[in-house]
Amino acid sequence: MPNTRSSSHRKLFIVIIAAVAIIALSMMSAFVWPGWALSKQVDQSQQQQVAEPTKPSIDAAALPKDATELLKAMPDSVLNYARTKADASETWKSASPLEEYTVTYGTGTKSDNITVIVGQWSASDSAKTQYDSLTGNLSGKTLYSGAVKVQGNETGEYVIKENAENPKFATAVWYNDTVVFQATGPASGIERFVQKFPL
Repeated sequence: MPNTRSSSHRKLFIVIIAAVAIIALSMMSAFVWPGWALSKQVDQSQQQQVAEPTKPSIDAAALPKDATELLKAMPDSVLNYARTKADASETWKSASPLEEYTVTYGTGTKSDNITVIVGQWSASDSAKTQYDSLTGNLSGKTLYSGAVKVQGNETGEYVIKENAENPKFATAVWYNDTVVFQATGPASGIERFVQKFPL
């Protein structure tokens, strides 16, 4: 006579093993695989942040032979942006700066270009007046603002605003003692550029 009890135990054991295997597979699909995908995405985003270029891939354009001390003080490069052009300008002529220049910084891709206008006045009050005039004409959303400090001393102010008509672009304005700067370009690059600008 066959041992039905042993046979039923064997079948029950097989069913239990199958159920445990199904539960284990479900747990893996619910926790292991998505977690792996998530950590892979995090790793990729961290790599992208780390891979942000910090040195230019193009050479800086030479300054004019008669460059003044103000123009010579403008950096050859800022992060991966190199100076591509530097010319005397008269954009702020009505404010009577002692001197004024327009300097373009780029990466080799024209759409990345950042244009910097720099002017110097004889007194800090005059520079502050120009700063107030420039910032008063900016109508976009304020992204950042604060004080410019040199060795712990407050020497000016800065503000970065979105372009009201095209938020992909932004303008930064700041003054440091008697010098005023205005940088305009893609919003994604302006913040990085201004943070590392040495003046």
